[in-house]
Amino acid sequence: MKSSDDFLRLDKARLDTLRIGIYDRSPASAWLSKHGLVERGVPYKIMNADPRQYPGEIIERDLASGAIDVAIVWGPIAGYFAKRVKSPRLNVVLLKSEPGVQFDYQMAMGVRYGEREWKQQVEALIKSNQAEIQAILEEFGVPLVSDP
Repeated sequence: MKSSDDFLRLDKARLDTLRIGIYDRSPASAWLSKHGLVERGVPYKIMNADPRQYPGEIIERDLASGAIDVAIVWGPIAGYFAKRVKSPRLNVVLLKSEPGVQFDYQMAMGVRYGEREWKQQVEALIKSNQAEIQAILEEFGVPLVSDP
């Protein structure tokens, strides 16, 4: 399976049996709703104060053990934990934004207003370390999307 379209083309009887783990109030909720799969959703709290809980457990614990069949999570979490689980049954599919559902977001850094020199220093560090930054993102399995 290489895309969300492949997933949605699964036999309806198969789709109707899947347990799809999602973080509550995330783009995944909107995606399930748009495609008539809300009843298949297994919601997880998006934030929890318990230090023993972390975003990747939906993959490491529940997906790997079979408690859920599919997990829709933020790309950096999916990439990192999919590499750690190392299961031949685990297939990572990049979900692309579509009308009404946004999955990709630009990342940014900011400095306080008026600190022009600090902003220039941060920008110069990013530019001069671009190759190393890229390598780290790839090492940790962060999916990268080209800017249209």
